[in-house]
Amino acid sequence: MEYVERKEWDRHYAAGKGFRLLGDTERKLLAEHVPAPEGGGRALEVGCGTGELSAHLASLDYTVDAVDFADSAITRAQEQHPDALAVRWICMDIERDDPVELHEDGYDLVALRLVVPFFSDRTRVLHGLGERLRPGGALVIVTPVAEHTPAERRRIALDEDEIGLLVGGWEHTERFDADRLAVLILRGPCHAETRAVERRRPPSGPAATAALAVVTDQAGRVLLGRSRRGMWELPGGEPVGPEPFEAAAVRELAERTGLVAEVEDAHVLTILADAVGGVPRLTAVVRVTSWSGTLTVPEPDTFLRREFFDPHVLACVGDVFAPAALALDAVWPGVVQGLPPATAYAIDSVQPAVPGEPAEAVRLRHAMADEVIADGWAASEPLQGALRSVPRHRFAPERNLRTAYDAGDVVVTRRNEAGRATSSVSAVWLQADMIEGLGLEPGAVVWEAGSGGYNAELLAQVVGPDGRVVTSDIDPYVVRRARRFTAEAGSGRVTVLHGDAAHGVPAPLVPHGGFDAIVITYNCWDVAPAWREQLAEGGRLVLPLEIGGYTRAITLQRRGDVLVARKFTHCGFVPAQGSHARATPVSRLLDGRLELRFEDGPARSVEGLEEALLGLPHQIATGVTMGPGFSFGSLQLYAATTLPGFCRLAVTSDQETAAVGITPGSDAPAVLGDASLAYLTYVQIRHSEVREERVWEWYAHAVGDQGPALAEKLADTVRAWDQDVRDDGGGSTDPAVTVHPAGTPDDRLPLGEVIDKKHCRIVVRWPGPGRPTRGSTSSC
Repeated sequence: MEYVERKEWDRHYAAGKGFRLLGDTERKLLAEHVPAPEGGGRALEVGCGTGELSAHLASLDYTVDAVDFADSAITRAQEQHPDALAVRWICMDIERDDPVELHEDGYDLVALRLVVPFFSDRTRVLHGLGERLRPGGALVIVTPVAEHTPAERRRIALDEDEIGLLVGGWEHTERFDADRLAVLILRGPCHAETRAVERRRPPSGPAATAALAVVTDQAGRVLLGRSRRGMWELPGGEPVGPEPFEAAAVRELAERTGLVAEVEDAHVLTILADAVGGVPRLTAVVRVTSWSGTLTVPEPDTFLRREFFDPHVLACVGDVFAPAALALDAVWPGVVQGLPPATAYAIDSVQPAVPGEPAEAVRLRHAMADEVIADGWAASEPLQGALRSVPRHRFAPERNLRTAYDAGDVVVTRRNEAGRATSSVSAVWLQADMIEGLGLEPGAVVWEAGSGGYNAELLAQVVGPDGRVVTSDIDPYVVRRARRFTAEAGSGRVTVLHGDAAHGVPAPLVPHGGFDAIVITYNCWDVAPAWREQLAEGGRLVLPLEIGGYTRAITLQRRGDVLVARKFTHCGFVPAQGSHARATPVSRLLDGRLELRFEDGPARSVEGLEEALLGLPHQIATGVTMGPGFSFGSLQLYAATTLPGFCRLAVTSDQETAAVGITPGSDAPAVLGDASLAYLTYVQIRHSEVREERVWEWYAHAVGDQGPALAEKLADTVRAWDQDVRDDGGGSTDPAVTVHPAGTPDDRLPLGEVIDKKHCRIVVRWPGPGRPTRGSTSSC
């Protein structure tokens, strides 16, 4: 059975051949160690052949998905087990096909009998199957062992090194013998955290130099070899004499793997400098963008096997040779953690984009696009096409495909020392909404501040081949990621810059007349003058603007020195860094269990407030109600912009506080007086098993001598919002907002509430009679 191709297995089963029958010892071990959960379980058999094991699992109260890639095997299985109604027969190649037919809610048991030795990428396949196990589930491998297998049939068996590689990283492993078959039962997380390790024998000589080839297959998976030293390595080795690094990588690739590449398809990305055992070491990271041939292991005494890995799996493959780990990080920054120190010298080479993705990624990307379009976030055809074509998973290589293509998921790619996210791939629905707000035309030139790569490539697809995108970030690591990922999977129309976006883009990159559109992808407390100055007349700026601590993605259009709001979307982004970073003034009360946050001005006196909080509270029902699912974001913004003395009351502790109705970790709109405070919550006043019949009412709570008056003021604010802003459809009317340069005289501002920031004056005008003409609700 030296079969390699699918058609050979198809002929095998079509000829009436099969495999070794399921033995009594195997049946006993399965019944004893992996019984179905009470009430029945779900099992997956990979490589089911003619279905004997799948039918047996069905008799043990499992509902079974039986998978084989040979049509003739599935046909025979159905014919031989017509009464196995709990078995679903699926023709699929588990290594190469889209696993769309597998259950997304996972399996209690995954079984692989007499099949693992035939997998090309065993580690990847078993990792993927392990991710499909439910809590407490088990993966069972039944395999011949080399010790008991004739040499001419060695390929159907595993030796002890291969078995050790399979079980590495599993939390619980058991091994049994079943008539000279090894039965492996694996449980728990299947992740062996990646460690960068060195070889036992350090290099000799005054220095060590090597070229490592980074090669991916048609599914975008990277090639690694498992050496007899017990670690994964990239193909590569020392240059011969004056041989260029590119040529050395291509030669080593052919000698060590059988794969053939042209020197023109090899690109040096980075030179890594470190030292081991006191010996300086230089490693050239060479990206091979095209190759041919069949993968082999020409050096079986040195390498156990070679396999292709999904990038997101690289974080949990166990020991990796340190230069290889550093090289993988040079190509896909972030996929390997805990790297040893090394100095990287980037080479300014022009690398073409490298194609390759699994069929599952294409399906999931189209499903994501369909969801975003159906929800109304992407109405234009260019954006719809971009969502269907730009491979989001290649800009978040540390995440699996299902996570990468979750339309509502935010992929955090960078955290600060406190664990707070500082960079991410935003939820795709929000990216789409903000891009639509830009109103882009073909050929437009766009600047994106706050990079990551994916959003920039969406923009590049929307503006088309005659357009251009400049994307920038203040974090060198984020810039490195964006440069790599746009090189790997981009259009070639994105320029990535390092810099503080608050200062704008360097003049040589600003088009004559300014950018057609600018999008900011981090929370902005202020509007930088450079954004208005570098925006073309009539151009649009979309940014997540904080007002009163509440963030809205606002589309602003330039009209001379004024930016006029066109659209609002409730959102949240990572915080600003650099010169735009700002710490919110905070007053802490009751040993820090409560906080008052003054989002748009300095902290005010809270003298006497702690004593008031311990006194008798006051409460007012506003008479304003809402049903389930109602978004009250406009009420928060309304209160923040219209109430003098506005602040936010936050509960920071699970310990009991005087703040009624505020969940620990959240906050409520509030207004501060002299040793007095009022804040707003909602209370459920109608309970029902029918969700649509439930009702909540807004209540104002207060403490202190001025509390009742402050509570009335809050209640009046809620009633005014209900009458003038809230609409009959359960939504609300957006205010008219304009942004003016700082220093603009009051008499040149339109009517409305004025919020003064450091670099601008924001005027907010809500609908309804009796609104203030001009007056500042806050100051910087």
